[in-house]
Amino acid sequence: QVQLVESGGGLVQPGGSLRLSCVDSGDLFSSFTMGWFRQAPGKERELIGSINWSDERTYYPDSVKGRFTVSRDNAKNTVYLQMNNLTPEDTAVYYCAATLDSITTAFSPDDFGSWGQGTQVTVSA
Repeated sequence: QVQLVESGGGLVQPGGSLRLSCVDSGDLFSSFTMGWFRQAPGKERELIGSINWSDERTYYPDSVKGRFTVSRDNAKNTVYLQMNNLTPEDTAVYYCAATLDSITTAFSPDDFGSWGQGTQVTVSA
């Protein structure tokens, strides 16, 4: 069973950085591809990065490529999202999620079966 808890959100100034963490209290973390999503008010939930369980290859959409980095530490059952050069447009609730699919097939929220509760990220001066 996967039980995900995010942390690390908060208020950051434009141009700043933030690192989010997501810990799985289950015992099958290393078997799951992990994804990070975000949802801003009035917008759909969007995938902003994912990492394979097998080879740790990653996927990023163009909107965050070069600014966001997803990594994982299977020994700690933790996946990270490093966010740099943040802008107000990055303000959203950020979620981690798990799937048995790979980064080449899992893009929609419906492709992910387990979710954390979310953590708020606000980028403002």
